[in-house]
Amino acid sequence: MAEAQPSGVRLAFRTRATTIELDTLPTKRVYRGFPAPADGVYDLLVDGRLAAQATVADGNVRTIVDMVTQSTELREGPAGTARFTDLPAGGKDIEIWLPHTEITELIALRTDDPVEPAPDSGRRVWLHHGSSISHGSNAAHPTAIWPALAAAQGGVELVNLGFGGSALLDPFTARAMRDTPADLISLKIGINLVNTDAMRLRALTPAVHGFLDTIREGHPTTPLLVVSPSCARSRRTPPAPSHPTSTAGPCGSRPRAILPNAPPGA
Repeated sequence: MAEAQPSGVRLAFRTRATTIELDTLPTKRVYRGFPAPADGVYDLLVDGRLAAQATVADGNVRTIVDMVTQSTELREGPAGTARFTDLPAGGKDIEIWLPHTEITELIALRTDDPVEPAPDSGRRVWLHHGSSISHGSNAAHPTAIWPALAAAQGGVELVNLGFGGSALLDPFTARAMRDTPADLISLKIGINLVNTDAMRLRALTPAVHGFLDTIREGHPTTPLLVVSPSCARSRRTPPAPSHPTSTAGPCGSRPRAILPNAPPGA
């Protein structure tokens, strides 16, 4: 589901409105036998600063019935509205960051004053790809994910391709990055390759080189940083794949455990 509930996606426009309403149909994910997570948060920024937050309580609920087979049950629900009122008067740049913890289907945007496209910020574009750590699985709201915080501090425009559980050197991800304009590119890879037991050393080396070569086809001179996971203590001691369990991992968004007797090279 990672690609269906992306992280760092936002609506950007300029307006003099003091009231903004966004109709959406969320799809929330819950695990059978575990408490339901909090509703996803909508962050509203005024001129680059967090000014208001809202949630949508309604929507669909997809229950993970079996964490091993990933079988699910879907209960359909109604759409809802994220409301932002008493915003500052006068012209301003608005960004509405969508929830990174649930699927969001956009239905309608309403304001009490006309809107126009946001002007070009002129900021450099940072294109990033990583795992659930970059997706922001444990962040309380969308502008609190670490790539968003780093982008704000560095004064750059974030394009976040952090996919929870899915940083697996997929060729289509490399092609998407190749074709996306960027002034800086970073890759955080390793943790999902280990915890899914996806590769051995023989396959990993050419897969990494192939991923990088594809990106370089579109970005031959763009600075490109490759880093290991920033929060993966449980995957390093010992390095091993994981499986579903009844306790949550220290950095991930879903219950999991380590298999200590994994075969060498996992």
